[in-house]
Formats: sequence, C-alpha cells, structure tokens
Amino acid sequence: MLYFAKNCALVVFLLLVGTCGPATAQVYKTRPLTLLLGAFNDEVKLLEQTVEKPRVYQIHGIKFTRGKLHGRDVVIALTGVGKVNAAMTTTLALQYFRPAEVLFTGIAGGLNPDLQPGDIVIGGEVAHHDFGYVSFQNVATRQTRNPISGEFNPAFFPADSALLAKTRRAVDQVPLEAISASSRVPRVMVGRIVTGDVFVSSEEKVRQLRTDYQADATEMEGAAVAQICWQQQVPCLVIRSLSDKADGTAREDMLRFVKVAARNSAALVQEVVRSIR
Repeated sequence: MLYFAKNCALVVFLLLVGTCGPATAQVYKTRPLTLLLGAFNDEVKLLEQTVEKPRVYQIHGIKFTRGKLHGRDVVIALTGVGKVNAAMTTTLALQYFRPAEVLFTGIAGGLNPDLQPGDIVIGGEVAHHDFGYVSFQNVATRQTRNPISGEFNPAFFPADSALLAKTRRAVDQVPLEAISASSRVPRVMVGRIVTGDVFVSSEEKVRQLRTDYQADATEMEGAAVAQICWQQQVPCLVIRSLSDKADGTAREDMLRFVKVAARNSAALVQEVVRSIR
C-alpha cells in the first residue's frame, strides 16, 4: 500500500510538472477560428444574428456562441463592461476555443475633435489610461508587466498588422450609416484608443487624454483584451464606433446613438471576417 501511495504521488507530481512548468514550455496552439467580442448587447446581438448553425456554450457562466460567419468558424461572446470582465471572457475563450485571432467590436467616446458620433476608429494602438506603476528603482511608468516573461509590456499595444491591413481594405466595402438625419458620411480612421475603468463624460478629461496620450477614442475594455492577446501572442484588433464625444453630454448622446454606432461597428467586423481565410 505504501509503494502504491508513493507511485500515485509521483504520477501526480509529474502531471503537475507537465502542466504547470515554465511558461516557455507552454505553446498556444491555435484553431482556424475567429473570436469576436463586444461589451454591450447591442454590439453582440448583431453578430449573433448573422451566424449560421449557432451552438451555445456556457463556460463558467459566460455564454459563447459558435457558428459560421461568411464561411469562417467564429465564436462570439459578450464581455460586459470594464477591463476585468473583458479580461475574464477573453481568457476563457483563449483557453477553451484557441482562436487564431481576436476582434473586439463596440462603441466608444470620441476624443479627436475631428470625429463625430457614427465615425469609426480602428485601433492602430491601444493603451491603458488609468494604469500607473513605480518600479523598485523608483521609476514611474505606464507600462504593465508581462507575468509570463517578467518583462514590461509596451505602453501602447500595436494592432496585428495582417488584421489591420484586412480592415483597411474592408472599409471600402462597407456602407456606413449616418447618424440621425445627417448627410455626413461617417469617417473611418486608424488611430489610438485608450482604455480605463471609467465612463468618460468630461471635457476636461477629454483634453487630458488628448494631451497625455494623443488619443482619438476612449472606452473601457480594449486594452485589457489587447494585453492578454499580446502576452499570449494571439493577433488582435480593436474596432470602435463612436456613440458620443466623451464630453458633458456623453451619456445622453450614447443612449441616442448607440444602435447606429453598434450597427456600423458590426458591419465592418463582418466584412473583416469575410476576408479571413
């Protein structure tokens, strides 16, 4: 019996070493599948409605819908609002579905004065605007630290170049909806998106984010998703459609324009998925 117990302990130990060893030994093996994430129901439902032969999975209480979109295998999930919720959903999806790339879609507040509700910002770079750290060497930094490598992450997470190129091409194929009765054609630009756990509704905060980050849009999830994907070396792109200008009327404007903004963002994401093979 003692011999059996020792051998059982040895087997458990070897299993633990094999699954919990150094990070360098872990390889992220992808599947030909695209993960589509959004923070609000308006954004996610538009994508779920277009999926063929949907199958629903419940993973630790989170709903994931898997099916075909324009011939591509996709998984769609609602993250909920905020960086922690977005990080949790992204992590579960990477673990269970092993997507080859991640697209985050949804609404945002505009910071660039040349942009209006309905316009789209493709995140060429995404950063946390509410993170600050002082190292043991008493050096202040806005960079998060990669727990896998121990190195600092970039302050601005760059978009995957292939996904960015596909999105640029997709823009010309998507007719975007104008806000209300406006005849202005929505503008699409590659810009800088900043993320924080706060809904920005302040002209003073808009000026600060423009000054400190030269940001074009602000939201509450993108950088968390981008950071996880960067650390796991999974291609990622954040696409945001503006529902407001993040100023004193942001709340009212968001409620007025959220559906149009969500439709524009979802339309562009679908066209990007069409181009992925």
